[in-house]
Amino acid sequence: MSLFSFLKEAGEKILDALTPDKAQANSEALTQHVKDALTGIDTSKIQVKVEGEKIIATGEAASQEEKEKILLALGNVAGISGVDDQITVTGPVVVASQFVVVQKGDTLSAISLRVYGDANKYQKIFEANKPMLKDPNKIYPGQSLRIPE
Repeated sequence: MSLFSFLKEAGEKILDALTPDKAQANSEALTQHVKDALTGIDTSKIQVKVEGEKIIATGEAASQEEKEKILLALGNVAGISGVDDQITVTGPVVVASQFVVVQKGDTLSAISLRVYGDANKYQKIFEANKPMLKDPNKIYPGQSLRIPE
């Protein structure tokens, strides 16, 4: 398992103040956020615990892809600087995807050109990050994205 770092100033604003007295409410809000963001993925075996600016994610995911999407949905939230990945994969384990952080001025085409050498493969990145991304033209600096092989 590992710790994934995120830019805490980037992402959706769904959490209350990150104080110990709000930890339970924030954990519940994040659990609901993942469920809502990742329609079509069974997130019922995922537990989320907020500790300050860090999230501890435990439980089971059916595939490496689903696990990565869960981690990204959790980390791409304003106020969160890291996700401690303690999720196990119950299905076949494949090589983990690489991740990129969107920089100012980036587009999916620019990222595709950088990682694949072909700007026209942007759709592959878009599909790998659905349903978190709803439009290939709506990415923001600081957002982390999955880059499949």
